[in-house]
Amino acid sequence: MTQVPAANRTLDVLLVLARSAGPIPAAVIGRELAIPKSSLYHLLAAMQAKGFVTPIAESRAENSLWGLGVSAFEVGSAYVRHEPLEARARPVLVSLMKQVSGIAPLVGHVGILRGSDTYYLLKESTGGHITVVSEIGVRLPASLTASGRAILSFLSAAQIRALFPNSNAFVNRTGRGPVNLTQLKRLLSKEQTQGYAIETGLITRDHSSVAAAIFDHLGEPVAAINLVFRDTTVDLPTHQILIEAVQGSARELTKRLGGRLPGYVKDVK
Repeated sequence: MTQVPAANRTLDVLLVLARSAGPIPAAVIGRELAIPKSSLYHLLAAMQAKGFVTPIAESRAENSLWGLGVSAFEVGSAYVRHEPLEARARPVLVSLMKQVSGIAPLVGHVGILRGSDTYYLLKESTGGHITVVSEIGVRLPASLTASGRAILSFLSAAQIRALFPNSNAFVNRTGRGPVNLTQLKRLLSKEQTQGYAIETGLITRDHSSVAAAIFDHLGEPVAAINLVFRDTTVDLPTHQILIEAVQGSARELTKRLGGRLPGYVKDVK
């Protein structure tokens, strides 16, 4: 173990941040791991360059806050999906589709983030005429999809900035949707508060989707479950039925993964 001190220190920093309740000052990291200040900032800079940590405050002072970056989030998500997520999500998704069958032709997915994209792992359908572009293995802009935004809405502001650093990071498919960070953050704030995300015509014209996030044991979002439908087949009262069904399935899958809801999310039953 003593042959790779830099690797050990890097992993130690990740563990300290992962076990903390939120971003913590650099000075606290240094004291806990007995790392000299100059060495710590070189280490944090190298980890930031790879996306494993991100500064919450711009200052390099000892009281500047640091949190986990997007790369750390992706590693955590990869662990979940290597077996537990897909194996445990499939029966929940199948059950969801049975619950909403007869309402309208619907397609349901379980998806994760890959960078700034939504990546779909599972797909089920109630049958009937509906064609979607969100097939298994397809990647779509997370800023446009309900699944992507359901996950993004529970990431930190620093992680969102890292994923969408400038206007070039925003994709336009149908002429609608957020085109800059300000618009996206406003939308994510609303969706975090309401506990679900909904998109209308941002991916495919005349189609909408609703989604809710799934959380791990730290209360971090690792995936989302959604329902997609043609607008002409679902009226406004039925929207609420689909939203509640998706939220219930997300809670069930969170429990099956041994996860928990973040402290500021009400577990509505």
